[in-house]
Amino acid sequence: MKVYFVSGLAADRRVFKHIKLPHGYEIIHIDWIAPAKNESLEEYSSRLSEKIVPGEPFALLGLSMGGMIVSEISRQYAAKKKTKPVITILLSSVPVSRHLPKHFKLARSLRLYKFIPVKFLKSASFLNRFFSSDNKEDKAILHQVIKDSDPGFIRWAMQAVLEWKNEVLPQPLVHIHGTKDRILPARYTKPTHLIYKASHLMVMGRANEINLLLSEALLSVSRT
Repeated sequence: MKVYFVSGLAADRRVFKHIKLPHGYEIIHIDWIAPAKNESLEEYSSRLSEKIVPGEPFALLGLSMGGMIVSEISRQYAAKKKTKPVITILLSSVPVSRHLPKHFKLARSLRLYKFIPVKFLKSASFLNRFFSSDNKEDKAILHQVIKDSDPGFIRWAMQAVLEWKNEVLPQPLVHIHGTKDRILPARYTKPTHLIYKASHLMVMGRANEINLLLSEALLSVSRT
């Protein structure tokens, strides 16, 4: 079965380098595409879902903003009565817009995304505060991933996330979250699994624990 992976804001498939799936599951990366002018997260998700092979059973996995994307794709497939993903998996993310932190809502009302310099979000000080990793190689990869990211895409994505409106929980859902996530604190959402002292970038630093949970989730689905 294909499992479609969507990475987080300003990231790409390199952040999934430590993720392994059980035998019989194939990772298919859905890479970011250029957003259209004033495109909503809902519209963007619909276009991104065109990369999914129709008529085949599949699962979705999204990291951070990618989790919001796959939640949106799952909702749209259900609304259109198309073949739904057999399971939707979120890492360091939220499945519905009401689970976004309160400061996100304040930023939306004040339209702060128009004023925050993208250079600040890509700065070493910001990365060290929110995306810490004990592994020097992983840290170097992360810094390079952020450096390679497109400022125009980041600017669009900030607005799209803040204006996203979805209250439909994907079903079935596996939501893995770290207790030390500073970007999307766990207290604002309702994860199905918590990883103690894991940060927002646990996909790199705590991959072994995530891989065990992914294996359990995917194999349980295959038995139903």
